[in-house]
Amino acid sequence: MKATNISRYPVPDINELPDDIKEKVLAVQEKAGFVPNVFLVLAHRPDELRAFFAYHDALMEKESGLTKAEREMIVVATSNDNGCQYCVVAHGAILRIRAKNALIADQVAVNYRKADITPKQKAMLDFAMKVSSDAKSICNEDFEALRSHGFTDEDIWDIASITAFFGLSNRMANFTSMRPNDEFYAMGRGLG
Repeated sequence: MKATNISRYPVPDINELPDDIKEKVLAVQEKAGFVPNVFLVLAHRPDELRAFFAYHDALMEKESGLTKAEREMIVVATSNDNGCQYCVVAHGAILRIRAKNALIADQVAVNYRKADITPKQKAMLDFAMKVSSDAKSICNEDFEALRSHGFTDEDIWDIASITAFFGLSNRMANFTSMRPNDEFYAMGRGLG
């Protein structure tokens, strides 16, 4: 696929990227075997890409009361609600791998309430969906419901932050018409 087909905006050549970004992109390419299109599309504005990935990593790679798979569940469920094909496909692949479950991403994307996940995870996604689409109505009862499932206030902050950050990501992906890499579709499908 030509890079021009992945965005409405010009996509820089990897060799033309600032050195710090080029290094990060090449490291991801070595690990994954391809460059996720999000790197190339958002590299149109290098300073914003740096900030985007710093916040992404602060949320998604840190120690947390949420597992990495649960964080990906939040991304998949809310991205589907926001109509973001890129994030559903890309993070669905990551969710399948992190959960070691070939079915989970499709279940969570289509209707997490019927997915094979725990009641605690459903409560987490209920709250994430509220943050995503009706944040003004969040109230103390929402916190109480999450605490009854064992979430701490820091966990609740993480759920909200991940949801809000990927709301930005969803909107940028839709605005740029970011196309998911073909490689994402098959990732994690052969899991038992």
